[in-house]
Amino acid sequence: MADPMRVRATENGGVVDVKILMKHDMETGQRKDAAGKIVPAWHIQTVTAQCKGKEVFRAQFGPAVSKDPFLNFKFKGGAKGDKVAVTWIDNKGDKRTDEATIA
Repeated sequence: MADPMRVRATENGGVVDVKILMKHDMETGQRKDAAGKIVPAWHIQTVTAQCKGKEVFRAQFGPAVSKDPFLNFKFKGGAKGDKVAVTWIDNKGDKRTDEATIA
């Protein structure tokens, strides 16, 4: 299982600001190891965020995204105390979900 994401969500004036640091190697499939063999592609493909059971964010990533990606987005409709759940799925089928409470 992958390392936990660092998720922070803050509300200000009806707008929730979400910041996420995802731990993932994000291999492109074009790099070679020390023996000269190609390192297989392994990267996050989909990132979603939900608040109160509704999807508030969706993104598709590809191999061009750097290692340990940082993501920042805003949405309306959340309040202090609500939970924001962030999920990513990579091209090997691995999945990670972490939550943060809106402050």
